[in-house]
Amino acid sequence: MKNITLLLMALFTFTTSNAQESIYDIAINDISGNPIDLNEFKGKHIMFVNVASECGFTPQYAGLEELHQQFEEGLVVIGLPCNQFGGQEKGTEKEIQQFCKLNFGVSFLLTEKIEVKGEGKHPLYSWLTDKKINGKSSSSVKWNFQKYVVNEKGEFVNYFYSTTKPLSPKITSILKQ
Repeated sequence: MKNITLLLMALFTFTTSNAQESIYDIAINDISGNPIDLNEFKGKHIMFVNVASECGFTPQYAGLEELHQQFEEGLVVIGLPCNQFGGQEKGTEKEIQQFCKLNFGVSFLLTEKIEVKGEGKHPLYSWLTDKKINGKSSSSVKWNFQKYVVNEKGEFVNYFYSTTKPLSPKITSILKQ
């Protein structure tokens, strides 16, 4: 009986490992608590970035805003506040929003505070970091300001560590395609 159970589990894993869920079906709220319909962004690239207000990479907010302005016709930048790396995003959603607007003029979309790893990982980050779900690549979020790019068809393209600046040719070349 144990062998049959193991065989069925292996068969189920094999048949579902190539299944790809749509990023557009994932529920998430904006920083004010209102639902975001990711379907509205079909036809545009989406860059997801876990952000924090007290990080050495926090000045990247300026680059993200510039990227947002420069490519707004074909790109949606979404900042996802997260307090999992060094406790560098302690503020409330309202405080985070004010900080971003006052210090960096952020006009791109910010979400509610989420977790990007561990047991409480948001389903969006399960999709972004698991090849079985996104169909392309697995990764782990190493630190704040790690960037994930999805193309205009909702397909995972690539991810970039915090050290890759928002306006890096590695990123802009994808957006110019």
